[in-house]
Amino acid sequence: MASASYPFTAVVGMDDMRLSLLLNAVSPAIGGVLVRGEKGTAKSTIVRGLTSLLPHMDVVAGCRFSCAPGAPDPQCPDGPHEPGNGVSRPTALVELPVGASEDRLVGSLDIEKALAEGVKAFEPGLLADAHRGILYVDEVNLLHDHLIDLLLDAAAMGFSNVEREGVSVRHAARFLLVGTMNPEEGELRPQLLDRFGLTVEVAASRDPEQRVEVVRRRLAFEDDPAAFAARWTGEESALRERIVAARALLPQVTLGDAVLLQIAATCAAFEVDGMRADIVMARTATALAAWAGRTEVTSEDVRQAALLALPHRRRRSPFDAPGLDEDKLDETLERFRGEEPESGPDEDPDPEPDGPGDGGPGDGGGGPDGGGIPPQGDGPAPEDVPAPEEAPVPGPESAPEPAPQKAGAGSGERAAVKAAEPFRTKVLSVPGLGEGAAGRRSRARTEHGRTTGSTRPRGALTKLHLAATVQAAAPHQKARGRTGPGLVVRRDDLRQATREGREGNLVLFAVDASGSMAARQRMSAVKGAVLSLLLDAYQRRDKVGLVTFRGRDAEVALPPTSSVDAAAARLEQLPTGGRTPLSAGLLKAHDVLRVERLRDPSRRPLLVVVTDGRATGGRAAGDPVALAARAARLHAAEGTASVVVDCETGPVRLGLAGQLARELGGTAVTLDELRADSIAGLVRDVQAEQTGHAARTARRAA
Repeated sequence: MASASYPFTAVVGMDDMRLSLLLNAVSPAIGGVLVRGEKGTAKSTIVRGLTSLLPHMDVVAGCRFSCAPGAPDPQCPDGPHEPGNGVSRPTALVELPVGASEDRLVGSLDIEKALAEGVKAFEPGLLADAHRGILYVDEVNLLHDHLIDLLLDAAAMGFSNVEREGVSVRHAARFLLVGTMNPEEGELRPQLLDRFGLTVEVAASRDPEQRVEVVRRRLAFEDDPAAFAARWTGEESALRERIVAARALLPQVTLGDAVLLQIAATCAAFEVDGMRADIVMARTATALAAWAGRTEVTSEDVRQAALLALPHRRRRSPFDAPGLDEDKLDETLERFRGEEPESGPDEDPDPEPDGPGDGGPGDGGGGPDGGGIPPQGDGPAPEDVPAPEEAPVPGPESAPEPAPQKAGAGSGERAAVKAAEPFRTKVLSVPGLGEGAAGRRSRARTEHGRTTGSTRPRGALTKLHLAATVQAAAPHQKARGRTGPGLVVRRDDLRQATREGREGNLVLFAVDASGSMAARQRMSAVKGAVLSLLLDAYQRRDKVGLVTFRGRDAEVALPPTSSVDAAAARLEQLPTGGRTPLSAGLLKAHDVLRVERLRDPSRRPLLVVVTDGRATGGRAAGDPVALAARAARLHAAEGTASVVVDCETGPVRLGLAGQLARELGGTAVTLDELRADSIAGLVRDVQAEQTGHAARTARRAA
């Protein structure tokens, strides 16, 4: 029911997000929108509300792929269609769940019919359902990488290819792609970020009056959705008509050479990779002009397009926050400014100054008369919105005074130091063969990878092993009365291909932040090493967690999460000082891993202990070294793969980190050996240590 959808124009604020969605509705070639923001900011509500604003579309009756009657897809699996009149229906909103399979996304073939009858029995997926509509992916950063690749490839090419053992189906898949994500739960890779046309940041308003209005409207909608929607019918209709008018005007909008030079100069000035940014900016600026009712693109359109299309393309590492230096943007635009077209009386950028939703390029629709919220155009312009505050990195000049030394705590607390430059590390992996989430670290049975064998399918067949299937069916052909060229295949003959690929792991860091690690140069190197490992974990699609120990206890600085940049931020702010409660750190790590095994039993852990191995105290009574060894043996007994990064320096070394690694059943590497170009075969060493420890344990048990 239409009343079940919260009206788009009733949403308070969120100017940039609403504008980006409307521009894509005017020109789907822009390439979609990625919405980044904290939870509870109406991201999903706005996307669902957009659907009711889009005009109805004509489709070929009975076509599962929504072909247009006037120009049907010649390769449509349901075709061929004769051009003619179709049926009208609302624009579809298709939601892709995070746990969707590849077959659910792209569709699937009936392999049994394909083998036995030679018939392409294709069941369309969500990409077919979304053709000429909206495909909405909530929490897009939590999708498996191979699904994101398929999704973005279809969005870029406008069609989807389904390949199954030599059987191929191709169909059109042009849609408005909208993804939402909470950065706290993990970032998208820069390569994937670049595939989204526009990106906007959203956050809840801090204005009490605006927050009150949000609550008031939401409660009114929940009390009576139909009556609430009726109040906004006029605003919805006006905005719908404006979209139709902008679509009609779009082909008439021209990009002058001066404007194209500004676009190219802006992309070059901000050093964005490739040419996609230039093309997206050009399309966005054109859509902005059409949205404002103009046929000429201006410098202001270019500026607004840059603010929407470039920030996410400026990231050089996963720890960089998206953003754009607006002063630099203005300087570049001014430097390459050409002759601006003068706006005459026939080209009023605000064609409906007295009507609803008349806020010009920044308008996303206004409120009703007396609604208490001014029209969207009265809000702050995007360039006036302050950028999110970034936590300053403590340095020597801004470091807090050392905290008073606590009784029995050893040396006093020292301020956080900046991490050294990260470097490429050797691959640390978990031995054995897992079955965890797809990633790039350890060997695992996965849906994608090299084929290693076959098995009987458990449930629906997803990856056919053709040779094994033919081999299973061949002995029964005479008994089944085969007479023609086709192979008589039964369900029991089908074989599922088993494949080996890579999985992501849970990499839990246990970092020693005690006084023995507190020398500024030394701790800077330690943080640089952990930051390098975090960068490696980001690239390999791992979950990460951070446990720190110092003074008399340990704490979970960051529970296991997919947000590697959050771990990097916690590491950067980590102070040092006090004694070394090594046993407390290992026990805290053991508790974290125990809980995670219950939450996600298929994801195997890798414990990385960063310490010099000097256990000097803690809350527990007893010999600190013996307590640490006992805690380490708990991890070894559960088979947790572990690596100790030995931070001991100086001409005289005690080798305590190596002893700890042996108790853990893992291996020890120095900071220098951790570098990719400093040691060969680190993975083999980790696995060898694990295998040797297992053998020693078996001998002791015997």
